[in-house]
Formats: sequence, C-alpha cells, structure tokens
Amino acid sequence: MTDPTTESSTVRRLRQVRLLAHVAWRNAQDDPALLAVQAVRRLPLTTRTRAAGLVLRGDPGAPSLRQALGYFLADRPAEVRSLLAQVSPRTTAGRRLAAELAVQVGRPLRDDAPASALARAAWSRGDLTAALEVLEGAGGGAARRQHARLTSDRRTTTPGFRLPVPTATSTAGRARDGHGKDSPAPAYANGPRVLHLLTNSVPRTSSGYALRSHSILHAQRAAGIEVEAVTRLGYPVTIGLPGALESEVVDGVIYRRLVPGRMAPTIEERLYQTVEMLLPHVERFRPTALHTTTHFPNALVAQAVSAATGVPWVYEVRGQLEKTWLASRPADEQAAALQSERFRLCHDKETEMSLAADHVVVLSEALRRDLVERGVPAGSISVMPNAVDEGLLSPAVDARDARRGLGLPADGFWVGTVSSLVAYEGVDVLIDAVALLRARGLDVRCAVVGDGTARPALQAQVERLGLSGAVVLPGRVDRTEAAAWHRALDVFVVPRQDVDVCRTVTPLKPIEAMAAGRPVVASDLPALAEIVAVPGTGLLARPEDAQDLATRLQTLLDDEPLRRRLGDAGRAFAATRTWQGLAQGYLTLYEGLAADA
Repeated sequence: MTDPTTESSTVRRLRQVRLLAHVAWRNAQDDPALLAVQAVRRLPLTTRTRAAGLVLRGDPGAPSLRQALGYFLADRPAEVRSLLAQVSPRTTAGRRLAAELAVQVGRPLRDDAPASALARAAWSRGDLTAALEVLEGAGGGAARRQHARLTSDRRTTTPGFRLPVPTATSTAGRARDGHGKDSPAPAYANGPRVLHLLTNSVPRTSSGYALRSHSILHAQRAAGIEVEAVTRLGYPVTIGLPGALESEVVDGVIYRRLVPGRMAPTIEERLYQTVEMLLPHVERFRPTALHTTTHFPNALVAQAVSAATGVPWVYEVRGQLEKTWLASRPADEQAAALQSERFRLCHDKETEMSLAADHVVVLSEALRRDLVERGVPAGSISVMPNAVDEGLLSPAVDARDARRGLGLPADGFWVGTVSSLVAYEGVDVLIDAVALLRARGLDVRCAVVGDGTARPALQAQVERLGLSGAVVLPGRVDRTEAAAWHRALDVFVVPRQDVDVCRTVTPLKPIEAMAAGRPVVASDLPALAEIVAVPGTGLLARPEDAQDLATRLQTLLDDEPLRRRLGDAGRAFAATRTWQGLAQGYLTLYEGLAADA
C-alpha cells in the first residue's frame, strides 16, 4: 500500500483522480443510466435549475421523456411521475432512462424494464429478496456484479454479521474476544485519547452531521481530550473532490482521510478495507477509546478494530436508519415499508450494534427511551444533546436590526426556519400557515433558509399561494450567516411531520435560535417537546396542521411580553447546552471506559 506521507501533491492528486475515474468507469460499465442520474443529483441546485430550463425551453408539446428529464432536473417528482405514465420510449437507451427516473421518483416500472432497474425498485421498496431474485434470472456480467453487491449489502445488514478481526501489529491495545494479538493496553497517563470514525466532515461537507462532529471535536480538544478524526473510505474523493490532503486541520482538529488506490466492489470488502486502513492510525495514535456514529457500517468497523486492539468503542446514535428511510418513502407506501424486510433488518441491526458497543450516546431522552425498549441497558446510554457554542450566547440582537443587516425589510412579523429542506421537515405546513395569517390581514413574513430535495416544491408552493413578496428562500448559507438568520426572525419554527424519525431525533437549529433569544414554535412530538414544552422555551402545535400552527404564531404576534419571556427562557436553556459543557460529559464517559478496561 502506498504511504500517503511520502507522496508528492501531484502523485496524490493523480491517485485520487484515478480512484474517482475507476468508480465512475465501473458504474458506467454496469449501468450508464444510473450513473447519469447520480451525476445529476450531485449538481448544485442552481446548475440543475438552469439545466432544467434549457431542457424545458420552448413549447412543451406532447408529453415526452425529455420533459420528464427536465422536471427531474428541477426536483419536481410529481410532474415526472405524471409524464412517465404517458410516455413509451422506443429506444433501448430511452427505456433505460425512463426506468431509472421511475425508480428515483417511486413510480411502478413496466414489466419490460431492465432487470437492473427492477431490482433497484424492489430494493428501494424494502423487498431485498425480490431484488436478488430479479437479478438471478437475468444474464450478463452487469447483473452478476449487481447481484454480488446487493447480496453483500443484505449480508452486512443481517443481524449476527461481523467483519473478520485482523491481527493487531503493535501495542495499540489488548485483543478482545480471543482474536488478534495479545498486547498491552494503551497508556492512559495523560488522560483520554479518542479516535473518531466519521462518515464525512468539514471543510468538505457542511451538513448538520459534520457541524455537530466538528463542534464536539473542537470542544473535546479544548477540554484536554486528545482527539483525531478519520473519515469513511474514499471520502471526499468519492463525492467528487479529488486532490484533498490526506490530513486536514480545521480549528486545530485533525481529520485523516482513508483514500485507497482502488475501492473494493462490495460493501463487505470496502468495510474490511476501512478496518485495514484504520488500524495503522490506531497503532500510531494509540487511543484509549474509539468513537463512531450511526449508521451500522461505521459500527461494524469500530467493532472489528476494537476486537483486534482491545480499545473500547462508543456508538453515537444520531438517528435511526430504518426510520429515516421510512420517512423518505411516498406516503402511500409507508405502511408497506414499515412491514418490509429492509425495515426489519435495519431495525434489528442497529439494535444489535447498540448492544455490542461499550457505551452508547444519543441526542435525546426520546431516543434513549427507544433504545431501552429495544433492550439496551439504560446504564450504558448517555444523552449528549445538540448544543451551541458559548459565543452564540452574546447579548440579544434586535430582530429589526438583524434583518437590515441581511438586506430584508425591517417591518413585519418574521417567522421561519433554518433547516435541510426535506419532506419530513414539514416546511410546506409553515408556508400554508403564513398564507392563512396573511389572509387575516396580518403582516406575517417568512424566511426558509437551507437547501434540499423539497426546495423546488416549496418555491412552487410560494408562487401558487401568491407569497413571493412575503416568503424568501435564500438557499444554503454558511454557519456564520445562519446565526444572522436566526437573529432576524421573531419566531423560529420547527414544523416537523409526525413520523418516527422526528419523534426521537432533536435537530440542532432550534437550540441555536434559543441562544439568540428567539421563541420556538414546534410540532408536538416527543423529541421536540423535551426542548420546548419542558423548559418553557416556546409553544407546541399539532403536527401537519397549518391552522393550529397559525394559531400559535398569532398568539406570539399578539403578545410581545410572552415572546420576550419565552425568548429569555430559551437563552437560559441554551446556556445549559453548550458544546463546552458537553465536552465535560464526554470526558467523564471516556474516563469511565478507561476505568472499566
């Protein structure tokens, strides 16, 4: 294996470009239609929007595959589904593209669709066995390779599956479970040393996941915990960012990259590749604990490395894979998805990995209760909620001044959210509530900050309701500007739908809004009630009920003293939830693991 530390920047970039090209070539060889769709998904929203305009330019004429592609580029799945029901492509390439679009938007496929698309459609419905049966009856190398990949995916999801345990080659730790090399445990003289295994990270990704990870790492480092982070195999090259350094330092936090010369073809092999590439970092850094996050592939890697080295591992459950997948399914398919093979396997696998870890971290009391009901011992679970940086607790800024700073009208009663724009966030209900309030003659305005698959539909909703002058959607903004948008609102809204993933997972942004002194109106769901109703930081509204949400917003519009009281309570609550304070909780956790070793 090439030693990244001895490579020149040119050699490193060439190696990473070769890796990216190999992944693209393999996908193009097996299914060019899927590769094209995946490439479209990675384009920035503005680029996709311009491309959609070019495809749809002129008189649309009769329904066509071209129109379906244009609406797919514009993230308008309802129109894509309608058009696909009316078109019958004559060419093989056209049928492949139509089938792939149908898979992506959840429309049933024709019986003569390519086997690869039929298998993906069955897989996306949660029928894993049916997907494999489709491919068993198909000929050709591409079908065999797809069958091997899906078989591997299913096997890793099956409860009881574990990665092979390699032999440790140094004094990284004492092997567990009778496997690996029996060597001394890591020295603890200078306190905890924690190696974090992450899915992605700043500065290459700016998701809520990456920002939480960085905040934790930065705070742990400031608390005297020695930390490093390692990201998943191939990242960030496999998201189209070749040329990244093998190590990057952000705010003093070191992020290591695992970039092989070539990615193995199946998930089992790639996870074992990850183990092999992670072990040298364990042996060099000599951590006293490994810390990884959902989902279970990360846990499988941490479990194998722990077994090889004797280093205890922590599993941070930030979400639940099966519930997130369920929420992404069309509403009319969710009942079937809940009973599907995929849901059951993912549910059981995540439970198994939580039971296997030396300690589990969750983001909310609701999620803790869920794991206890699954059989995870309550004493092995710590709640480490989303938090804020102490710097956000500076004196409150007047909302009108904050709006002027963003170039917004100072007047009006501004409500809104800062969020990833996906369906289960329920932002469409917020926009409907704003329309109801404005119909009552109230000067209510709205800001929806963020990006995601639901944004085009939200823009269309704003236009349809005649709210273009009252609702702004500025798109994704950086972390500093997001704080300015929090301050610009009179009320922060979390209108999440009543789906399982929203009942147990607490978002980060409302805590940041509380730090800015803004009251919160949230859907009445367990994970939200524990940060709104219990500490008295805002009001709860019935989920998916625009009338009830409008009533709660009007209550705050009409009662400025109530807004101030809730805002003050929110700031006081946020002061109890800082990353700096959370780091002390992690320190206690890691010290306990060392004492038990």
